[in-house]
Amino acid sequence: MSNDPRAALDALTSALAEHLNAVANRRSDEDPAVDEAYDRIAETFEAYEDSLWDSYSESTPLDLFAAEDDEDEDEDGDEEDTEDNNELEDAEDDADGEGSANQA
Repeated sequence: MSNDPRAALDALTSALAEHLNAVANRRSDEDPAVDEAYDRIAETFEAYEDSLWDSYSESTPLDLFAAEDDEDEDEDGDEEDTEDNNELEDAEDDADGEGSANQA
């Protein structure tokens, strides 16, 4: 693919238009045309970002979401549970510490 940011932007906007068309004409919940258009957006966006960086050392404020990101969100939820458990354990430890201090 070209390293010209303008050409990469044109490809991205074309991919966005193709996605809109695929969604508007969706034949089922799992229409492969929509999935293909979705993937094309991701590919052309990455090409645009690379081209923009190579030419101007600049990026966009946008991030692509991937299946890995969904897994990270699940892990974040687990992390919150762990933090809650740690806070509960700290509170129990404090209570135990106060009880033994009062006994001394």
